[in-house]
Amino acid sequence: MDVRKLVLKETAVMAVGQTLCVAAMLGVFALLGRLDTIALRGGILGGVLAVLNHFFLAMGVVMATQKAQSEDARGSKGMVQMSFLFRTVVLFVVMFALLKSGLCNVFSLVLPLLFIRPILIVERFFQKDGEVKS
Repeated sequence: MDVRKLVLKETAVMAVGQTLCVAAMLGVFALLGRLDTIALRGGILGGVLAVLNHFFLAMGVVMATQKAQSEDARGSKGMVQMSFLFRTVVLFVVMFALLKSGLCNVFSLVLPLLFIRPILIVERFFQKDGEVKS
């Protein structure tokens, strides 16, 4: 399978997982009587940011791997480190701006970033033997 197709497949799985997790989170907000437009907006934006972060992580690793195959491994390691730093700074700045503007609930914005690990674990559980693992 083409690596870029695999990245898109992984991103689609992450998007579906984030949608389900954010819906469950918003359900909990509703049960607690805290569901409003601010929480809804935070959940949606938090889920989108988490999916974009995952996508850019995967693309950065693919580009670094291709660079390591064609050049030296030291340059690809630096590329992955810079990608991590850049993604983290951009994510922090965007989330900080959203929170300071009062457009989003802090919990509904941050929690989708924590859903990534459980989504990946569940995906691996349902993965068939012999499938390419990313």
